[in-house]
Amino acid sequence: MVLQVQPAPGTLGQYVGTLVGGWLLFAFTAHVAATYILGEVPWKRALLVGVAPAVVTVALVRYNPAVIIAVSLAADFAAVHAVYRVKYRTAALVVVMHYVVSLALVVLAANLLALLSTAPA
Repeated sequence: MVLQVQPAPGTLGQYVGTLVGGWLLFAFTAHVAATYILGEVPWKRALLVGVAPAVVTVALVRYNPAVIIAVSLAADFAAVHAVYRVKYRTAALVVVMHYVVSLALVVLAANLLALLSTAPA
């Protein structure tokens, strides 16, 4: 059984809220990844990097998740390379770490929400 999400049409406020929430999540995880790989880095750079995967995720929400992941990783790579001014190999390491940290937080949040949804009222 394959779980597929069918996005429902939303209001402008919902799209903006999703974009801002995703941006903050991706900015936080970008800072964690960059700090782990590059050492001490300014957190403001992570705010710039976080925009790329957030915009891609919201813009491509109706596409296959594989397409979203591929385009998001490419956008993240370009953003990391441009914002942190690092070599391609170093940018790739930061992007892999960014993906791992983001995935860990999203899976944790999804599991917590699933657990809380089973709690008695």
